[in-house]
Amino acid sequence: MATAVTSTSSRPGYGQLLRTRGAWTFLLPGFAARQPFAMLTISIVLLVQHTTGSYGAAGAVAAATGVSMALFAPYSGRLADRHGQRAVLVPGVLLHTVAGLSLTALALADAPLWALFAAAVPTGASVPQVGPMVRARWGVKLKGSPLMTTAAAFESVTDELTFVLGPLVATALCTAVDPAAGLVTEAALTLLGGLLFAAQRGTQPSPASAQGHARVQHDPALRVPGVRVLIVTFLGIGTVFGGMQVSLAAFTESIGEPGLNGVLYGVFAAGNMLSGIVCGAIAWKAAPQRRLVIGYAALALTASGLWAAHSVPVLAGLGLLVGMCIAPALITGYTLVESLVAAGARTEAFTWLTGAVALGQAAAVTVSGQLEDRLWDGAGFLVPMAGTVLALVTLVSLRSRLTAPPQGREVARGVGHRVPVAVD
Repeated sequence: MATAVTSTSSRPGYGQLLRTRGAWTFLLPGFAARQPFAMLTISIVLLVQHTTGSYGAAGAVAAATGVSMALFAPYSGRLADRHGQRAVLVPGVLLHTVAGLSLTALALADAPLWALFAAAVPTGASVPQVGPMVRARWGVKLKGSPLMTTAAAFESVTDELTFVLGPLVATALCTAVDPAAGLVTEAALTLLGGLLFAAQRGTQPSPASAQGHARVQHDPALRVPGVRVLIVTFLGIGTVFGGMQVSLAAFTESIGEPGLNGVLYGVFAAGNMLSGIVCGAIAWKAAPQRRLVIGYAALALTASGLWAAHSVPVLAGLGLLVGMCIAPALITGYTLVESLVAAGARTEAFTWLTGAVALGQAAAVTVSGQLEDRLWDGAGFLVPMAGTVLALVTLVSLRSRLTAPPQGREVARGVGHRVPVAVD
């Protein structure tokens, strides 16, 4: 169990969080296992664009990966809640490795586009959902502790650190070593990191199936109205990631400096990471619902200016601001899950949000690729603007649904009888 906060005057911080007993046993392998996820989309885009010569085709194949991940991630999370994380991770990482290497081989063999789609679907569907699983482990360790907000911030920072390193490494491998090197490395890291994380049995939440007939089955996370609002919000964030990846690659190629792609995306992700560190260190007094609306409005505003940037310094500066606006929205959204969703369904809820980002990214990659092929250089930046503005309208309209139900109103169905019972 996590060490309780003993002083109300002390502000929960990262040092206290990282001293939680047993935390490092899942943090280190978890970081290794989630690193490849940041490499996947950009590696597919660079490889398929190299073999086909089309950003539209590259974006479509990457989108197929993202859509399949978004569709299968919640199911994976539900299985992890019921049967344990290890039972889902081990076969998942093995399938992902085989599928990713198959996609690489088909692309290098100039296979038809339908064959690339056929390999992209299992590649995306089997992406290990390590981030949600780590967040679920924090939920077990820190139940009832004020450190949960700090943990949400820490996980956002960890995610963004991977998105600083992942695109840089993938771009360097694809441009300096071989166009296929990014996907091959991604598959190898997924296999190694995923198996190491799965081996940490002591910190995983107890699966519902281990509790026999006395276990409680919770309604699917998607039935919670607040979760549906957060899904739309995270879809908008995904359009920023996808639109930036394709449009930055097209922009840097148009100026004859393809190697700057990873640098510019790294600046964007660094802004995200730095703001996440600051966000987690602040003792917030404003309600998370209010913070989410304000932070998302700032994100929509900054993302709306990307299409007008036509130089590297301006694009880097604006990308930094966009990145700084993303982390507070992500952190607040994940924090709200703790109050909206029962503990037995949180892994599923987290995977819905992760899947929403992937789905938004997939849609943005597809549309941005088409805009870059058919219109002017930089037209793909219109996608983050549209995605965040539409999500902001939804968030403002339905923000009341982000309020947690009154204490004691949350119920679940017992197995083998019809008497509803209250759950934490």
